Amino acid sequence: MGKALIIGAGGVASVVVHKCCQNPDVFEEICIASRTLAKCDALKDKLAGGQTKISTAQLDADNTDEVIELIKSFQPDVVINVALPYQDLTIMDACLATGVHYVDTANYEPQDTAKFEYSWQWAYKERFEKAGITALLGSGFDPGVTGVFTAYALKHYFDEIHTIDIVDANAGDHGYPFATNFNPEINIREITANGRYFENGEWIETPPLSEKKVYDLPEIGPKDIYLLYHEELESLAANIPGVKKIRFWMTFSQNYLTHLKVLENVGMTSIEPIVYEGKEIIPLQFLKAILPDPASLGPRTKGKTNIGCIIQGTKDGQPKTYYVYNVCDHEECYREVGSQAISYTTGVPAMIGAMLIIKGIWKKPGVYNVEEFDPDPFMDALNKHGLPWQEDFSPTLLD
Repeated sequence: MGKALIIGAGGVASVVVHKCCQNPDVFEEICIASRTLAKCDALKDKLAGGQTKISTAQLDADNTDEVIELIKSFQPDVVINVALPYQDLTIMDACLATGVHYVDTANYEPQDTAKFEYSWQWAYKERFEKAGITALLGSGFDPGVTGVFTAYALKHYFDEIHTIDIVDANAGDHGYPFATNFNPEINIREITANGRYFENGEWIETPPLSEKKVYDLPEIGPKDIYLLYHEELESLAANIPGVKKIRFWMTFSQNYLTHLKVLENVGMTSIEPIVYEGKEIIPLQFLKAILPDPASLGPRTKGKTNIGCIIQGTKDGQPKTYYVYNVCDHEECYREVGSQAISYTTGVPAMIGAMLIIKGIWKKPGVYNVEEFDPDPFMDALNKHGLPWQEDFSPTLLD
């Protein structure tokens, strides 16, 4: 049915490649492209021999001209960007230049500033409309599935949504004293930034990890959850009419936070350049180089994740509550695709977003976040492709 160019060769890209190959009726041909060709070739070797035709290419995704040339050569129907968030705009520029649809899993952020917002990508809306192509932003889990969950709740269970609490809990254990479950540079930038949440039309900022609660999550039990800023808060605040409060919560163990505080105290989480032995380096990028590669955590990680949305609002004039979530098992993910659940929960929705564009189900000119489309096809696909969801109509609420 179609062709996909997959940019990136890390843990999430590996899941996307596996899932595309599981659906050869949709993805007849894929090309895996990354700066490190050996990683692309290793993925191809794992999956060669199936119905999906696989090719590889070396690519500097920071260079728009290189991306354009590869798109012209391969002629995909859609580009799935699972590279770094710093590269979103160069890849979007290449898609505009070639008239190809675009999907990513995280919003653009400048490399020299820990600033997460959609303004840079939303500014492309008119150009994508004029080009007649779709840019689907944030088609991972959070952002991504959390937006679809919210749109599904609004369509089926609420007349108005007033409060959204997104809770991302990882109860997995990889056995290392300290490691991050996705790109260390992005992960640590995100966690060490100020928290922020939306309430009554305003953004309220909090010191990093200063807001803590305990929440009893299905299948993994009570966990410490901390308030962070996450990019889907911005898109949901813009796209869910009448919403009054949106917060994002993530679990961290005390061991993780202790290690992070020490690293922060000695300057290793800084993104300010320093000179070391006559060379300029970024401390956080050096730390990333010595931490375990998240793609290597699959065979070591045991336990489960639970990610979902606790929603409050009204239906027929009466108060209503709703909790929709997915529980994912690290070991089951590894048995299926050789990945831990963090990469799995991001990679599967990226494939689903691309699939819905190729099928013409989620395809309209412009730049959109996932909650702006009909959620039902996506929700059905989650159940079919490894991320089944569950519902609770009387959840414990976060005050």
